[in-house]
Amino acid sequence: MTLILVIVGFVALAALTPVVVFLATGNRLVALDQRCDTAFSDIDVHLKHRHNLIPGLVETVRGVASHERDILLGITEARAEAMRASTPDIRLEAEKNISQQINALMSLAERYPELQASSHFADLRAELVAAENRITASRRFYNLAVGEYGATLRQFPGSLVGKIRRMNLRLPFDLGFERVLIDEPAAFKF
Repeated sequence: MTLILVIVGFVALAALTPVVVFLATGNRLVALDQRCDTAFSDIDVHLKHRHNLIPGLVETVRGVASHERDILLGITEARAEAMRASTPDIRLEAEKNISQQINALMSLAERYPELQASSHFADLRAELVAAENRITASRRFYNLAVGEYGATLRQFPGSLVGKIRRMNLRLPFDLGFERVLIDEPAAFKF
């Protein structure tokens, strides 16, 4: 009788193990997917803050270098495009364009000493540097979350659970370069 109970126990354990593994893996994938959503929301907050800084930056530059219409128009259009982006792929391209336009605007500022001497421009530039630093940190966290989610989704049993639950890999958030180069250059005084 004891032998029969032991055999029945092993059979029950063998039958339940795949179910437990399936449920645990599914829960882990859902948690990792949620972490990706949360991390992307953090990036989104910082990108919106950067978007809010752009009009002030454009107006400040326009006051000194209004004849640089192409660059001012380019950054304004890039901001508008990013704000109306409907899919993550379109959003990513729009954010890359904003970063390029900000670089062009900051390069332009170097040609205007009166702009660099402006305290308002210096404040906006410092705020933009801080925003870019926060975007970079948030993007790294998001990309780590995407990497962990992707690795779990590609490994067994995650690959099987992912197919059954129709879970897809996520793309990392990459702006094409590490960060916008808007930091103040090192000043050397002799």
